[in-house]
Amino acid sequence: MPLPVPIRRVGYRVAYHLLRVYWFVFRPDVRGVKCLLTRGEEVLLVRHTYGDRRWDLPGGTLHRGEDPAAAARREMEEELGVVLGDLVALGRLSRRVDHRRDRLHAFQAELSEPEVRLDLGELSAADWFSRDRLPTEVARYVRPILGLARPD
Repeated sequence: MPLPVPIRRVGYRVAYHLLRVYWFVFRPDVRGVKCLLTRGEEVLLVRHTYGDRRWDLPGGTLHRGEDPAAAARREMEEELGVVLGDLVALGRLSRRVDHRRDRLHAFQAELSEPEVRLDLGELSAADWFSRDRLPTEVARYVRPILGLARPD
């Protein structure tokens, strides 16, 4: 039985603050994934319950030895309850953020079913936005990953 959502949210926030200390001390390379989930001309953006609360693409960190595409599928199922079909690799991005080096693999998948089931411990909201009408507050990787995507 999972912990209640408020307790999980506190856990994510505490873990994030501890990670920031770890990143400051050790300056690690962090491998992760971000997914551009589309429905025609719309993209799905989420808001996390911890860290940067701006609208962002869903994603997460790779487990040791995990294939990036497998990590993208795992993260989308865990966070959104979405089982991905075809997955297109968009490329990689590398940036220094919060004293860590992010090495992100970006993927795109078209969703036929717009409904998602949020992990409310990790995500506070999800919504579909037109590519040309994104919210003003988007996280750092949204626009660069949209730039990698091939419009249909």
